[in-house]
Amino acid sequence: MTRDLHQPHDRLFRKVFSEPTEAAGLLRTSVPQWLADTLDWSSLALMNASYVDDELRASESDLLYAVEQRPDAGEPGEARRSLRLYLLFEHQSTPDRWMRFRLLKYCCRIWDDFLRSDEAKVGTPDLPPIVPLVFYQGESRWQHATQFSDLFAKPVRGWPWTPQFEHLLMDQSQTGVGAVQGETLGRLAQLALMAAARHDVRTALATAVQLMGELDRAGQGERFAVVMFYVLHTQDRETLREFGAALRREVRGPGGDMATYAQELIQEGRQEGRQEGRQEGRQEGRQEGRQEGRQEGRQEGELKGQVATIESFLSAGVGWPIIKQATGIDQEEFESLRRQTHASDRER
Repeated sequence: MTRDLHQPHDRLFRKVFSEPTEAAGLLRTSVPQWLADTLDWSSLALMNASYVDDELRASESDLLYAVEQRPDAGEPGEARRSLRLYLLFEHQSTPDRWMRFRLLKYCCRIWDDFLRSDEAKVGTPDLPPIVPLVFYQGESRWQHATQFSDLFAKPVRGWPWTPQFEHLLMDQSQTGVGAVQGETLGRLAQLALMAAARHDVRTALATAVQLMGELDRAGQGERFAVVMFYVLHTQDRETLREFGAALRREVRGPGGDMATYAQELIQEGRQEGRQEGRQEGRQEGRQEGRQEGRQEGRQEGELKGQVATIESFLSAGVGWPIIKQATGIDQEEFESLRRQTHASDRER
């Protein structure tokens, strides 16, 4: 629960792309066409596992899928081959040269899990191939090579002892809004992430509103709750006023419960809570000379902001099913969080 509260990028990424249909819409346009044509995308299934190092979960998220090749993709009489598609989402602002090293570690952990699985205990199966993909939307273009061997000095890159490993790269830092592909909710999530990374914010959110309208008219307005919640926690006040006004014009169905107060939602609670948290963190950091003071202050501010936002959902008449879908927090958990924030205020 703490992870959901303090890492909105991770929550949006996981909530949307844990759905096989949305994941397939993103992945089938990201792998080479020759590979995409061999896969049975209807067999795509999420594997409930994460391999990111604990200390990097604030800047990385991952999802692992299993997918089978089509019956006609292999040699006649050959059993269908199962692959792993490993999607690593880098939600830090700048590229990291050492990401390739971490990615190889994560792939080895996936194979370790396979060797311990029941599947590996039947006969002598081959290791499942892993197709690693990096999804990046930072502020600057990804400038590092995708080959692992480039981490070594040039004279030894071709040695037989140097691992020859490469990942696929989905660099959306320079991608135009119109080039975003996938299913409706997946495109909507990508646009919200783009806007948070400050890529053509107004156009991205205007297109997002149109997609929200499409979902609403299809009777699926509640599906964009998690995206709207993310936008409310990543955009400034003026941008949200424009976003809320556009949303109210576009969304008329059940999703309109959220659109009716989108303009005002951030005005006080979340914005003030986040600002207070940052200020407290800076003060504590200066007084105690510790980085954790700033971190705790920011987290407390985020917590207050989340509570204030949910309170705004409730005051606007939004029911708990939509709130739970958007935030992952049910009524009992919310009451506990609200008590925590009130207790923290009393201690001061």
